[in-house]
Formats: sequence, C-alpha cells, structure tokens
Amino acid sequence: MLTSTYIHIPGIGKGTERKIWSGGITTWNDFLQNKSAISLPGSKKDKIAMEIENSIEKLEIRDIPYFAKSIPTAEHWRGFRNFSDSVAYVDIETTGLSPSSSKITVIGVYDGKDVKSFVRGINLEEIVQEMEQYDFLVTFNGARFDLPFIQREFPQITMEQMHTDLMYPLRRIGLKGGLKNIEHMLGINRSEETEGMDGFEAVRLWKEYEKGNEEALDLLLEYNREDIVNLETILEITYDRFVEHCFQGCTPQK
Repeated sequence: MLTSTYIHIPGIGKGTERKIWSGGITTWNDFLQNKSAISLPGSKKDKIAMEIENSIEKLEIRDIPYFAKSIPTAEHWRGFRNFSDSVAYVDIETTGLSPSSSKITVIGVYDGKDVKSFVRGINLEEIVQEMEQYDFLVTFNGARFDLPFIQREFPQITMEQMHTDLMYPLRRIGLKGGLKNIEHMLGINRSEETEGMDGFEAVRLWKEYEKGNEEALDLLLEYNREDIVNLETILEITYDRFVEHCFQGCTPQK
C-alpha cells in the first residue's frame, strides 16, 4: 500500500491521489510507466514522477523518518506491510490517565515473536534502547495516551518511527469503541484470568503489587501481554479492509 501512496508528495492531496487511482494507476511503477496517459497537467506529472523516484530510493534505504514525516499520521498504516519485519506493538499500564500527574507502571512490547515487559522499579529504563530498534509502532489510542506518557517519562526517545494508532483506521471500517469491544466484535477471546479486566483493574493490581503481592504483578503482565498480542491479530484481520476502504470506488492494489 505504501507504493500506492501519493499524498506524501508536496501539493498532492487525497483528491488528486484518488484521481490517479481511478485511472488505473495504483502503484508508483504504474505512474512512471504510464505517465503520458495520466489526465494531469504535464508539470504536475513531472513533479510527481520526480518525487516517486525519490520515494523509491527512500524505501530502498529504509528512510523511516522520511515517510513518517511526509505521510499524514492518519495514513501511516499504509506502510505496515513494507516495515512489518521491524514492528513493535506497544501498550502501557499507568497509575492514572494524565501524563502530568500519573506514572507508567508497565510497558509491553511485542515484535510478532516475543513479548517483552518493562516494569517500574525493575527494568523500565531499558525501554529507551528497546524502542529505538523498531521502524514501525502499532498502538490502540496510543497517539493520545501511550506515546505521550512514554515521551514525557523518556524524552530521549526520538519517536521517529512510523506509527499506526489502530483506533482511527478501525473507526473508518465501522469498528468503534474500546479495544476489548473491538476484540469481541472480531471474535478474539481473552484468557479466563483476564476476561473482563480493564484499565481500572490494572491500576488496582499495581497497587496490590506495591503492597508485596507478586501474583498481582503476574496478572497485570498477562493482561498487558494480551493487549499487545491482540493488536497484531486485529491488524492482520482488518488490514485488507483498510485497503479496500481506502480504494473504495477505485481499482485496488495492495
């Protein structure tokens, strides 16, 4: 989907992008090979072609900051397939809702194979090095919650990756509500131990752990683990629907 994207080119909006798609030009290579047949002013076509060649070079060298800055944040999901070999599904637990008055208790990171848990008072600081390893971040409500918390506590993390906050593309295809509600709609089940848990219960479990209850921490980590592992499942189930919605009325090319 990234190589079907034109809205990262300066001066090209979604209207022009859809006009290009509607003409059957759904990839960068299509554009370069059929430029003369595209119904756009010659100067505009030349500019787009130049930017496409630049984008191809940027993709070859995996210039993540280039795409992260040039593609509108709401469309970062388009780069998932291209950078899925370096993805981190991220979710945090906190003592409250405000980054200014609450603190992070747990950060969970899942790379598609392994789950890593970073816990306050044990290894939370190691998240700095961990986050720098990934090209693509996936969260749910992370743009407003998880990432601001992380950046406030660890300002040295550059956050130059591409980032998909799944809450927004999911809304576009009619999947609304919180993460647990969307899991339910997609038939994704939680374990018996964590079924029905929410953020308030996560806060309570951390308080129990601070009182010396190690089992409370174990349950909190399992709850967080399911959050991040389920993000991958949700994205795999819905990605093609994101593409279909994006190309609605045009000829699709993933």
